[in-house]
Parts: sequence; C-alpha cells; structure tokens
Amino acid sequence: MEQIIKWLEPIVRLNIRYPWRILAVGLVLAMAGGYQASKLRVDTDIANLLPSSHPSVQALEELQAISGAETEMAVAVKSPDFEANLRFSRDLIQRALEEIDPVRQQPFFHGAELRRDNAFLKKNALYLATGLELDAIAEYLQEEVDRAREEANPFFIDFFDDFEDDFEDDVDGGVDGGADGGVNGDIDDNKEDDLAEFAPEDFKRIYNELIPEEYSVSPDSTLLMFKMFPTGSRSDIRFLEDLFASFERQIAELDPASYHPDMEIRFGGRLKRHLSELESIMNDVFNSFSTGIGSVIILVLLYFSAKKMFHYRRTDRRLQRFPLFSHLLRFPVPAVIIGVPLVMSLMWTFGLTSLFLGSLNTMTSVLFVILFGLGIDYGIHLYARYIEFRTLYHMNPANSILESYRQTGTAIMVSAITTSVALFVLVFADFRGFSEFGLIAGMGILFALISMLFTLPSILVILERWRWIILVPGIAPSSDASQGASPSTSIFNKIPVASTLAVFGIVTTVTVLLFSGRLSFEYNFSKLEPVFEEYEAYQAFISDIGQSSRRNPAFIVAQSDEDVFALVEEIRKRKANNPETMIMDVEALQERFPPTEVLAQEKLQKIDRIRTLLASDFLRERDDENLNLLRESSQTRTMLREDQIPGFLKNPFLTNEGEIGKFVIIYPESGLSDGLKSIAFKNELSDLQVGDRTYFAGSTSIVAASMLELMHDESPWMVLATFVMIMLFIFYSFRSPKWSLISLIPLLIGFSWLFGLMLLFGLKFNFYNLVVIPAILGIGCDNGVHLAHRFREEGVQASREVLKSTGQHISIGSLTTMLGFAGLLFTQHPGLQSIGVMAVLGIGMTLLSALVLLPSVLQILEKIAGRRSHTEILP
Repeated sequence: MEQIIKWLEPIVRLNIRYPWRILAVGLVLAMAGGYQASKLRVDTDIANLLPSSHPSVQALEELQAISGAETEMAVAVKSPDFEANLRFSRDLIQRALEEIDPVRQQPFFHGAELRRDNAFLKKNALYLATGLELDAIAEYLQEEVDRAREEANPFFIDFFDDFEDDFEDDVDGGVDGGADGGVNGDIDDNKEDDLAEFAPEDFKRIYNELIPEEYSVSPDSTLLMFKMFPTGSRSDIRFLEDLFASFERQIAELDPASYHPDMEIRFGGRLKRHLSELESIMNDVFNSFSTGIGSVIILVLLYFSAKKMFHYRRTDRRLQRFPLFSHLLRFPVPAVIIGVPLVMSLMWTFGLTSLFLGSLNTMTSVLFVILFGLGIDYGIHLYARYIEFRTLYHMNPANSILESYRQTGTAIMVSAITTSVALFVLVFADFRGFSEFGLIAGMGILFALISMLFTLPSILVILERWRWIILVPGIAPSSDASQGASPSTSIFNKIPVASTLAVFGIVTTVTVLLFSGRLSFEYNFSKLEPVFEEYEAYQAFISDIGQSSRRNPAFIVAQSDEDVFALVEEIRKRKANNPETMIMDVEALQERFPPTEVLAQEKLQKIDRIRTLLASDFLRERDDENLNLLRESSQTRTMLREDQIPGFLKNPFLTNEGEIGKFVIIYPESGLSDGLKSIAFKNELSDLQVGDRTYFAGSTSIVAASMLELMHDESPWMVLATFVMIMLFIFYSFRSPKWSLISLIPLLIGFSWLFGLMLLFGLKFNFYNLVVIPAILGIGCDNGVHLAHRFREEGVQASREVLKSTGQHISIGSLTTMLGFAGLLFTQHPGLQSIGVMAVLGIGMTLLSALVLLPSVLQILEKIAGRRSHTEILP
C-alpha cells in the first residue's frame, strides 16, 4: 500500500502547484453529479427489493397488470340522517370513478361497493353454493326425509334413544370445530366426511356470509360505510398520495355540510395507514439527516477550533498576534476544508447512482447520512495531521500536506479500500436492499477517499494563501515522542490494569459467543411500526360496525377456468393436510358462478334435487327456519348471466378492463404482522402445480414475506463475507499476521460487546437494522487500522503521542458517525430507531475497544518481549 501511495504522490503535488485547476475539475464533476442526483427518487415499492425473476414478484406484477390493486379503500360517512349519508356516498362514488390518474392515465378506482343487492341473491343463494356444499345440503335433506319416514312408520322403534345425548355432544363438537373457516373452508377435501359433518348451522352460517345486509351500517343507521377498489398498488407511494389528494378534493367539492350539517367523512383505513407509515419513514429520514449532519458539522468545527487554539496558545506569545475576532471569523474554515471534498464525493456517488440505478430504495435512502459520517473520517484524519505538522513540526504548508499524505494516506487508503471492498461483496446478494446498499456505499467510500486525498490539499493551499488558516509554530515534540521513549517512561507504565482489561475483553467475548445462540430476529412487524393517531381515530370512528376477518388476501391469476378449479382443489388439500395451516378460506367466482353451460347444468341439477326433497311429503309442511331459507334460495332454474352477478361479488374479481378475471383469492387464518406467519402463509401457497404450469400467489404481504425470508437467509453469509474480505485485505496491507490481528482487535471485541449489550437489554436484529452491520464493520475496521499503522510507524513506546493524536482523530471520526446515526434515535418509527441504536452501540463499542484494549494488548506484548525494539517485538 505504501508503494501505491508513492505512485499517486504526483497528484498531491499537482494540488500544491495548481490548486485552482484541481479544485475546478472536482467542482465541475460535482455539479454534473449533483444535477444527475437531483433526478433521484426513493422507490418505496418493497417488491423492487427482490430480484425481478423472483416468483412472488412476478405473481404480484401479473396481478397488478391485470387487476391493479390487491387492496381496498374504506370510506365512512356519518350523520344522523341515513338518507343524506346515502345520497352523499352515491355522488362521491360517481365522481371518484370518473377521476383519472394524470401520471398513469388510468382511473384511480376500477369499482366501488355501496349497496349489496341481496334480494336477487336470496332467491338464488343455492346457485352461489359450491358443488360440495350442494351435495352436503342434499344429503342433509335426504337424512331428514328418511328420519321423518321412519318416524311415520308405526312399527319404528328408536333403539338409540338412550344414547342420544352422547351422539348430540359428538355432533356439536363437529359443528363447532368446523365453523371457524370461511365460506369454502368447511366443505371441501374429503367429500364423505364433509357430507357426514354437515349440519343446519353450517348452511345458516354460509347463507349469512353469502347474503349480507343491503348496506354496511351501524345498528342505529347513523354510520354508513362503503368500499373503493384502487387500480394501483398500495406499495406505490406516489399513486397513494395522488389518490388520497384527489379523493380529499372531491369530498371538499361536494361539501358534506350541504347534505347534513353534522356530516363527517373518514376514509383510507389500513390503506391510508400504509401511506402514513411510508411518509413517516421519509420524514424521519430527512429529519434525522438534518439533525445528524448539523450536529456532525458543529462537532467538527468545535474540535478543530479547539485543536488549533490549543496549539496556538502553546506558541511563543510574540507570535500570538491574531485577535479573538480573527479566530471567530475563521471558525467555519474546517467545515469548508473537509465539507467541500465530502460534498463533492457525495455528488459523484449519487450522480452515478441516478445514472445507473435511477432510484434509491427504503434501505439505501439512509446512505447519505451514513456516507457523510464515514467519508468525513478521512478528512478529519488528514486535516488533523496537517495541523500537527504545521504547528508541532514547524513545516510549511506544502511539506505539511506531503507529510500528512505520506504518513496518514496509507492508513486512510487501507481502511477505505478495505471497507469498500467488503461492501462490494454485498453486490452479489439477491436481496436488492443488500446489493444496492453495497454498491452505493462502496462507491461512496472510494469517492470520499479520492476527494479527501486529491482535492482537499488544493483547498488547504488556497486558504493558506488567503491567510484563512491561522497556524503558527508551536512547541516541537521531544525526540522521545517522535522516536520512542524508553520503557521506563512508557505510557504503559501508567496503565496498571492493562492485563485486567485484556482478560476482561477475552472473557466477555467468550461469554457472548457461548450465549450467541440467544440472539434473535424480530419477526413481528407490528413492533417495528409506529402508532398513527389518525388511524386510531379512524378505527374509533367506525367501531360501531363490525369488521371482517377476511384481510390481507393473496391472489393467484390462473390461465384458464380449468386451472381455477384445479388451484382451488389443490389449496384446499394443502389446508386439510396441514394441521398448522395459515389458510382460512379460498374462493373463486367461477366456483360460485359456473362459466360454462355444462357446469351450470350440473349445479342446476343439484338444486333441482334439493327442491324435490323440500317438496316431499315429509318436509313440505314442516315450518323450520333453515328449511324456509332453503325454499327461498332454491328458485334458480336457468343459468345466470354474468350481468346478473351482483357487483359486490364481482368487484374483487374484476380486471382493469372491467371483465371477470380468472382469480383465486386466498385469505389467511390470522393477521400477517408476524413475519413467521407471513412466511408460512407464503410457503403454503408456493409451487402450486397444475398440469405443466406452476403457480405462485401474489400480494404485498407475500412479497414482504419473501423479502424477509431472503434477507434472513442471506444476511449471515453477507456479513461473514464482508468480514472475510476485511480480514484478507488487512492481511495483505500489513503483510504481518501479528499486526493484522492487532488491527482487528477493536472490530472483534467491539462486535462481541455489541452482541453482549443486545443480549443484556433484549435487543433484536430486524428488517431495518441488519443493513447497518456492514457499515459498523467498516468503521470498526478503520479505528484498528489507523491505530495499528501509527503504532507500527512510531513505535509501541510512543503510545502517549499516538493516543493523543490518532486516538483523538478516530474518536472524533467515530463520534461524528455516531452523531449522524443518533438523529434516528429521535424518530417516530421504531424500525428506524433500531438502526440508530444498533449503529450508535456498535460504533461506540468498537471505539472503546480501540482506545482501551488495543493499547493494553500492546503493553502485554511489550512486557513479554522485554526491552527489544518494536520492530523486533512486532515484525
């Protein structure tokens, strides 16, 4: 690495000779990069975090292309006048369906559900039943007829009367156990068992689900709800923003008060909550960036002002001719010296990102603050050493720049290249949150290195010429400090607990390794989501209306009606064969409304059989609630046309063109906020083989589960690969196993302490904070590399000067990065907070290990080796 530094030294000399030209080239490139970077957008569509070839992504894209959204938007209208609520709702629906999305040139909504025409359904309810349900009803009626016939026989004796109670208990248990699913969930796989278990309660429950109330209203009819079906994805933040803004405008234009003075409108529900979460993430990232960057700049200014004033006050009083006002006037100078090259590197980085990737994702959206914290470290090291050479060693600006480059450049280059190469390993991950993070971060670190080494010197030269940098010769360091003190005066003699600290580091590391199996991953998404007051208020507003348990459905787009039936059958088999199934129900419109004449006639024949049984002498005169419902709902005698299907049944199955699609809809047994349940639901709906086709379910929840599973599978390997690359590059740089291992002490011990704190305080890895692990690896590596290089360069006995100089620099570098991340601690989003917690603890532990344990280990090695020179001790 020293040889590379020598080869590139002419570029530094060009900075000294032609500072304006070098700076101008950098600024022009930065302006070009900034212009390109201004086109960047943040893509919050989680489907784009997976490879485009992933089955879940392809299934969702196919669903969105054909049907648009996989969710619905709820609207609630409340006033004392039901008729006013109804009029307003009708007018709003008409306007909303006519509104066009200017970006996609498509309607915002493809349908709505307000009134459910149940009168038609009451007469044709059996036509909506599946074939198995009709068979079960017919079998039930046949049993009723047989029982009535036997009871009418004067010679009939019921030998089982004594066991009737036991038998009823068994039947009741069977009914209760089978009443948890949806419409299709109870009558499915094993036909004989289904027919035997069917009871009147089953039909009544199915009937009530198929024949809902005409309007969704509260018991006092003051609250009316209806649904709107968007054409876009709920993961498209731009679409949701435009949709809600358009809907809000339409409500205002209609003027609800003109319908009733007390009318209130709430809309959005879970869909609006989803948008609120996405917006919360973006706002939190921006606010944390502003807070973090502001605090970093203030810290850097204070540090360098204090450092320069310290050296200034140590000079001969005859040279202290600058008044306090001159120092205050130059207070922002360090921000210019370090900030300009850093901003230039960021513009280059995000300009190329815009050119090649086009957008940032939810993972890479925080990279600006991360790269700011990482990149500023290199400028801090270089400028701090420059100040020392100017003041302590009485060098002129040109020689100070060259010496700073020669002595600090190697450590900076090793740490930067090591970190960037390690991050580039992430490019090979399938999870794009990792791969794009690694690409942008690795590229940003290299650009920060180049900018700091080869443009910062030009700024120093210009400001020195303008006398904007006040640095006067101070008290030169003693020869002992520069060439190594004797063992008797070594700083190590003032650390009597060095052995204790080293043992403590080893013991804690081993202990953490023994308990590392207790480190866990947070799968519960609800714990990573903020509480939104608007959504909670909405829930309270609609609390008078019971909410359906059928949420977060997954969709399968079949190629034919035959495949629809085959998929429904296969999914029901999987449900029946899995005692821990996550499938609550599966439905397809083709099963309710036969698409062909042949299938329709089969269903009509079964309905005709039911009518015949109902008309038998044994049931015709019986007055029974269930039998009366069957009589009313079995009036269908001809195949129903598509235009006779009520809209509220068709809407979930409609394509963007308004046609009935070949959709299979699967509802989960419970909520999918638990990632493990979400993954189980996804796996249960994967690799559905129908003929020579393989189907996968598509939904935002399925994509989220796939992303979580992929991230969980890849993250250990990516972190391991990152660490291996860091280790190999450090070994290559030092060309010494001992010095390489010494430089890795802060990284290894610091990470063990981080994991120990996680175990101690119950912290978990999660979807968000895993992405900062590579950054913590890089920063922890930097601290060890800088200290090891300085110790190797100046000798173990010069530890006082090393810790006062390089120790200061790595402390400020780490603190600036910690401050950048600390802004996330004050966000409203628990997921982003976890990033801040992980980063601050991880960087803090690696810094503490570098400042405490690394010198302690060197002291132990020195004592073991005796009084030999440091080159003999640690070759």
